[in-house]
Amino acid sequence: MTERRACPPAPGPLEEYAARFDDLLVSLAQRRGLREYLAALLAPRDRNKTLTCLAGAEPVTGSKDAAVQRLQFFLSESSWDDVKVNDRRLQLMRADPATAPHDQRGAGHR
Repeated sequence: MTERRACPPAPGPLEEYAARFDDLLVSLAQRRGLREYLAALLAPRDRNKTLTCLAGAEPVTGSKDAAVQRLQFFLSESSWDDVKVNDRRLQLMRADPATAPHDQRGAGHR
């Protein structure tokens, strides 16, 4: 069996979160793609979250940039199981007291 190659870490505390999905992602490219995607979603941007924006490229003219193409492939062509990844995301949210659902309503609700 081939040894699994290490993935470059995501910035700061994002790595701890991203690593929780590694067992659901088969290839190094998928693990790297997830980290790049999560970092891009959290980055402050002036424009909407389009693929070119997420990859830090110019709209329209940057659509052929390597970073945009990698992100496009990760999101639409890669073979990871989106249902399993989303189930894990929800599981992690429910386990964290800061994001877990609760019965209390805000002060303005009756």
